[in-house]
Amino acid sequence: MLKDNKNIKNYIGTIIILIVAFLVYLFATDVFKVLDPVLFPGFSKIGPKFYDSMPKLWKSLISSLKLLIPGYFGAAFSGILLGILIGTNPRLNKNLRPIIFALNPIPPSMMTPYLIAIMPTFYLSSVAVIFIGCFWPFLNGTINGIVLIDQKYLDNSKVLELKGFKKLLNVILPAAAPSILAGAGTALNFAFILLAIAEMFATNSGLGYFIQYYADFSDYARVIAGLLFMGCFIVIVMLSFEKLKKKILFWTLNENK
Repeated sequence: MLKDNKNIKNYIGTIIILIVAFLVYLFATDVFKVLDPVLFPGFSKIGPKFYDSMPKLWKSLISSLKLLIPGYFGAAFSGILLGILIGTNPRLNKNLRPIIFALNPIPPSMMTPYLIAIMPTFYLSSVAVIFIGCFWPFLNGTINGIVLIDQKYLDNSKVLELKGFKKLLNVILPAAAPSILAGAGTALNFAFILLAIAEMFATNSGLGYFIQYYADFSDYARVIAGLLFMGCFIVIVMLSFEKLKKKILFWTLNENK
């Protein structure tokens, strides 16, 4: 109970900002009607539309997760695996770095029409967009984490005669974990952005499609309802990721103390 109260206190500033934003929008729409009622529907319209759309929003969320999960975790597996291979091999790192620098800045969203054309299904093209966007943060985070490992950790591994997989598992990956998880956080942000883009272009379901569909019909109450639902889901995922990150990197928190 005390822990829950402490967690609430940590977000008291966030709660105040949200309440103020809610009241400002409420007074600007439903009360004083100073904003365009079509483009800025009040909560009196958003609330009922949000409630009515809940079954469709949950169905859209499940559809989005079918794209998000394979795209993100596929990028995590391949990015970390290739990052380990490149990061632990100086010659390979030196030769591939220019190629990585060239390909990394290309926005995956620009590749969406091409991926739709070459992939056999819209589903695969949507997963591919998310995969490409998430792959680079994982790859760069892993390579940088390994390359920048403090020499004392490597020296200690020599003293303990750790080699091969044992060295990788007990020294290299733990030391590179902060950088890898930083890349994972960046990839997660990209995943949500690219998910919305992919669903607007290449699918007929999902949260991005839901928002775009009702925007086309100027039903902005449902658009805002979709944005609020998606925003709440993203906050839950990001907070869960931060909690997981702290558990994995507990030893760095102890060092900072």
